[in-house]
Amino acid sequence: MPHPSTLTVVGSLNVDLTCRVHRLPSHGETIGGGTLTRQPGGKGGNQAAAAARLAGAARMVGAVGADPDGRLLTEALDRAGVDTSAVEQVSAPTGTALIVIDNEGENQIAVAPGANAMVSLERADFSDGGPVLAQLEIAVETVLEAARRTTGFFALNAAPAQALPAELLERCELVIVNESEYELIPELRSAKRVAVTYGAGGASMYAQGVKTAHAPATRTSVVNSVGAGDAFCAALVLALASGLDEESSLAAACAVGAAAVGSELSQPEFERLEHYLPN
Repeated sequence: MPHPSTLTVVGSLNVDLTCRVHRLPSHGETIGGGTLTRQPGGKGGNQAAAAARLAGAARMVGAVGADPDGRLLTEALDRAGVDTSAVEQVSAPTGTALIVIDNEGENQIAVAPGANAMVSLERADFSDGGPVLAQLEIAVETVLEAARRTTGFFALNAAPAQALPAELLERCELVIVNESEYELIPELRSAKRVAVTYGAGGASMYAQGVKTAHAPATRTSVVNSVGAGDAFCAALVLALASGLDEESSLAAACAVGAAAVGSELSQPEFERLEHYLPN
């Protein structure tokens, strides 16, 4: 395959406080016996780290607080090979995600956005024409401005699900959602290109609501599903932006997502993207 372009990720950076328990609590219930970890996360951070490991380079546009968690996140991205020069240090505390994971890898997540509510594009540079990927854990106005300033391939991971401005949807070369988000955002039925993930059912591509490609899921044992969708997003954008066809791109992204769920980390290690291409 052609060498993937450097992906710029505009989005959220969170520290993940993760408690692993034997099962998820029901409403009002307390579950004991958990183990706690603290690790870098956030949809934007996870996608940027995955992109850097898959393609050798990535850029992150985001915000952290002037606190130890902010240093934890930026140092982790630096180690992954991400350019963090457009990650601003702001007055709000670093974003935090509170995560509970059970023995099957299923999770419940609550997020305090903190510095993510103050993400700006002041330091961002989109002049190279490379692909850009954003999510909705930051202000939709900031995402829309990033789309306006992008001259190349612009992709949106429309999560968490919310109504999308018509201008933003029109600008997207690709929207990525899971099956629940696809149902919650009806305007995606008329979008030019939407990738939908179905967990064990694989992933499909749609154009104006018509299926154009499908790839089955890669079978694996689930340890942690928190960063799998983010790894899928990074891989799919890199594959499509490099010129691969939709079916091969979906298959590679499913393989990367499967590799992610086999790790306890939200930002796991990966081989280069070529490793995950179908034979």
